[in-house]
Amino acid sequence: MEALQQELKEKIIKILNLEDISVEDINDNDPLFGAGLGLDSIDALELIVMLDKDYGIKLVDPKEGKAIFESVATMAKYISEKRTK
Repeated sequence: MEALQQELKEKIIKILNLEDISVEDINDNDPLFGAGLGLDSIDALELIVMLDKDYGIKLVDPKEGKAIFESVATMAKYISEKRTK
């Protein structure tokens, strides 16, 4: 799970162009939205595309996305359970 969390941090930084943030700056349990990384709804769409493209996971329920994108740890847990790629 740690390797997946590391991979997710790297992808988040690259996909969302977070130039001022390094992998070490992101705690596994920090919120991704709001007070944590401060991501917004556009960033959420980018993360949804990444889940589909890189892991074969299609999100159809927006409420589900809110729970999945709570932190890097919750994303990694969901991906490890649902990935098809």
